[in-house]
This record gives sequence, structure tokens and C-alpha cells, in this order.
Amino acid sequence: MSGTNKVCLGEVAREVHIRPAAARDVAWIVKIDEAATGQAKPRYWRDLYDSFSKNRAGCRAFLVAEINGEVVGFISGEVRDFEFGAESCGWVFALTVDPAIRVNNIGTQLFDEICNIFTEARVKKVRTMIEHDNQLVIAFFRSQGLMVGRFIGMEKNLD
Repeated sequence: MSGTNKVCLGEVAREVHIRPAAARDVAWIVKIDEAATGQAKPRYWRDLYDSFSKNRAGCRAFLVAEINGEVVGFISGEVRDFEFGAESCGWVFALTVDPAIRVNNIGTQLFDEICNIFTEARVKKVRTMIEHDNQLVIAFFRSQGLMVGRFIGMEKNLD
């Protein structure tokens, strides 16, 4: 489940290696997520890694992209069965690439790899949720072939 591809950073071609996340990667994941979102969430990422590394092998994935041993992006997702009455499908929960090196095809490589995992799990569809005003992320997922689906997200404040 790992792959190596090249990207050009500046004038130098670098190999991108996609592999399952390891405990040592969580600090990198926290750093990249904070750079992208402005929020540090170390406990969330540790808990997610712990959960994904122990349960449902083949149905869950937490992958990282690395260049020269440095994590530069990550993706997490899992196969969910019959959520909201829908058929089994793959859900992408998080996909983030270091903002300093975006537009180098790293997000696409991560997304392709998790889609391969979902395909091996015999699901035929992938879903994610995106904030309606996050045009960068919407544009990325549209470029990957995703479109608005049949579900509408709804929420209620509980304060």
C-alpha cells in the first residue's frame, strides 16, 4: 500500500513516498494541520492515530506523504457501512498538505492511495464533508472527480 512518485520543489525533483502513518509521524501531522488551520490539536491527532492503528485493518487508513524522511501531508478515512441509509462507501475525514508545498500533486497522490484502499474494500463511492465557504478544498475535491452528493448536512447549536 505504499508508493513513490516524484514532484518538483523549486528546481529539484524530489521523491514522494506514501505510507501508513506511524506513531512518530503524529508530531508532524499536528504541525502541518496547525499550519493549515491555525489550531493546534495534538490530542485529537494522537487519538485518531491510536484508533486507526488498532482497529478494522483494511477498512481504515491513516497515510502520510514524506519527502526525504519529512512528513509533508496526510490523509485519513475509513469505510462506513450504511451511514444515513446509504450503501457502504469510503469516507475521507482529513486531507492536508503542508501549505508551503501545495500544488505539487501530493494531495492527489494521497487521495488516489486512499481510493485504492477503498476499492480493495469493495466500495464503489467515496465521500467527504467540506465547509461550504472553503473554496480551496472544494476546488481540490472537484478536481478529483467529487461532486455535490445526495445528502445535505444539517446542524443545531446546543448552547
